[in-house]
Amino acid sequence: MSAHIIPLPPISRPTLHEHVAQQLREMLVEGHIAPGAKLNERELSEVLKVSRTPLREAIKMLAAEGLVELLPNRGAIAVELSESDVHHTFEVMAGLEAQSGELAAQRITEAELAEIKAMHYEMLAAFTRRDLPAYYRLNSAIHAAINAAAKNPVLSATYRQVNARLQALRFRSNQDGEKWSAAVKEHEAMVQALDQRDPAAMRAVLLSHLNHKRDVVMAQLRSRSQAGAQA
Repeated sequence: MSAHIIPLPPISRPTLHEHVAQQLREMLVEGHIAPGAKLNERELSEVLKVSRTPLREAIKMLAAEGLVELLPNRGAIAVELSESDVHHTFEVMAGLEAQSGELAAQRITEAELAEIKAMHYEMLAAFTRRDLPAYYRLNSAIHAAINAAAKNPVLSATYRQVNARLQALRFRSNQDGEKWSAAVKEHEAMVQALDQRDPAAMRAVLLSHLNHKRDVVMAQLRSRSQAGAQA
């Protein structure tokens, strides 16, 4: 008698417009699309090798995330945050990161910790090569993994929404060599605090990490603003 086989649910795969949205996010984060720039659909269709329909769906996704702004009869532009926007967003982000770290130190599994350690060593290798795009992708993945280890879906949803606004600024903040080295040391302290299951230490290092990141970003924004005024 043949066994009754229960069909498995189909494996979820990213749709084309979700894949395009991720490519656009990377272009925004890495500065290939500058803050305030218009998203040229014709050029982007050629670069990404997709038709206008999935591209427009992807742009709508980014608009919902606050990364681009849809303007009537003008298309979409990359969002450019003011100094005040950045300061307020970092204020919220620091609290979210700190709570993520505190809960993760209490709830992280051995498998989750092993994965974070593996990504940390890959990130150190990228830092040694001064490969900023690879470093930043691993850095973001580590922060996301810490947030996931907190095992609080409400916190995770809020974290993703707020963090999306800061990605491009956090990427550029690592272009200062001295500050980049300091950020790496803070990541080493995070791994140690997680390994020791120390919620207070994890909260403290993430608060410090985000406040240092905020200070670097604000200084860069002011410098660019002054340069623009003098031009």
